[in-house]
Amino acid sequence: MTNWNLSLHLCFLLSLSVILVHCRRNVLFLVSDDMRPQLPIYYGPDFPTPVHPPMHSPNLDMLASKSLLLKRAYVQQAVCSPSRTSLLTGRRPDTTHVYDLVKYFRNVGGNFTTIPEYFKQQGYRSIGMGKIFHPGRASGNDDPISWTEPYFHAPNLGLYGTRNHSWRAVPRSEYEEQPLPDTQLADNAIKVLRDVAPAALRGEQNFFVAVGFHKPHLPFVFPEDFLAYYPIESIRLPDNEFAPVNMPEIAWVSYGELRSYYDILKLNASGNPNTSLPNDVVINLRRAYYSALSHTDDELGRVLQELENLGLANDTIVSFWGDHGWQLGEHGEWCKHTNFEDAVHAPMMIHVPGVTDKGLVTERLTEFVDLFPTLVEAAELEPLPLCPENSDQIGLCREGTSLMPLMRDPTMEWKEAVFSQYPRSKNGLSIMGYSIRTDQYRYTEWPGFSGPPAYKPEWETMFGVELYDHNSDPEENYNRADDPKYATIRNKLRDQLRTGWRKFLPPV
Repeated sequence: MTNWNLSLHLCFLLSLSVILVHCRRNVLFLVSDDMRPQLPIYYGPDFPTPVHPPMHSPNLDMLASKSLLLKRAYVQQAVCSPSRTSLLTGRRPDTTHVYDLVKYFRNVGGNFTTIPEYFKQQGYRSIGMGKIFHPGRASGNDDPISWTEPYFHAPNLGLYGTRNHSWRAVPRSEYEEQPLPDTQLADNAIKVLRDVAPAALRGEQNFFVAVGFHKPHLPFVFPEDFLAYYPIESIRLPDNEFAPVNMPEIAWVSYGELRSYYDILKLNASGNPNTSLPNDVVINLRRAYYSALSHTDDELGRVLQELENLGLANDTIVSFWGDHGWQLGEHGEWCKHTNFEDAVHAPMMIHVPGVTDKGLVTERLTEFVDLFPTLVEAAELEPLPLCPENSDQIGLCREGTSLMPLMRDPTMEWKEAVFSQYPRSKNGLSIMGYSIRTDQYRYTEWPGFSGPPAYKPEWETMFGVELYDHNSDPEENYNRADDPKYATIRNKLRDQLRTGWRKFLPPV
């Protein structure tokens, strides 16, 4: 009998009240902000750039070694609130109707059950801290209905979040007196785990603890010590500093988020295609991003170690994800806000005790909407139903697919395509870039878009088309949409994109 089957057998021998609590797994839900998959575990064709120093992320490497590592996971929209809203509700942006950093899904989409809210409904203590939902108006101030406890934010967030500098290495003397926000979050997470541990270990109450780290989001602020991992001479410029050949203008964003920091603002950079920041600025920004990423890894590692110290690791699912990718000067582009591969490809891994302990890696195409049903199944709760075409009035359903089958066979037949999108406006017109990623291609169309109440693309009004062949052009340097050699595949991808995600659900 396998350990998995033995565990289930033992659970069935317990009383019903114990089965409902003790045999369920706890959940530690870890999130980072703006982290692209620039981790050693992604080295190879899934790494975001061929030009990089050795990355230092031992704790995420360790977690991946006992998780299902999703090498090709894609977000539904490459900006914080829409991406997080989509993952946390298990529904895509055209269902949540959240495309910006302002609208709250319960006001514009529906009264959808979220991941932490669902576990709360199942009797879990649901405790959140840091950036899980996008804070403020976009979540009704962290979606209070999702949690059983008061929400925690790091007191020093404002102190270290000014726009004076796009990056800053903080001396030890300063951060020891005024801890960095992610240090404060890790401290609070450790305190919370110590609080929930006794009841969880006694089988009295499970927990869902969500920890949302702020880095490596701008400004790239980190302990000065982390610069030692990235000597300045090891940092190189991107090898593709120019916009893709034949790229439609609508695909571009002038990275106003970065240009709003005073040290970048004074450079008078336009952010236009085929312009760039000074080489020394690019080098320093890349070095600072790497250092901030390693800082996040370090704080996350403290939380994982405490889970182990408390004896909770064998009964706790641990998921980790970054809310979207990030462009670090590739194509001369920065930040997110696009449908390019570097913006929509993000890290994700899931540890399920007794199932993924030896480590599993899959190259199958997956999406962030897949996490909700996966956590539910991993916790041995009732599977979520697939959402119908119109689910505005349905509180609980899914538009993704549980990834548990990939934990049994990471190479099994799976989704043949995944979907992302990003809004634009031009001359007062609303536009939506819809992107489909297959094993070989990324294809994007930029049609007009009708907002409420329809929320539908207007395919007859087109503002741009992109087609990138990842076999010959993994960095998306050449748009092949108008190349006659790609006419047949363009037509096929166009039909697949417009048909939508429902036709690409895996055969499980």
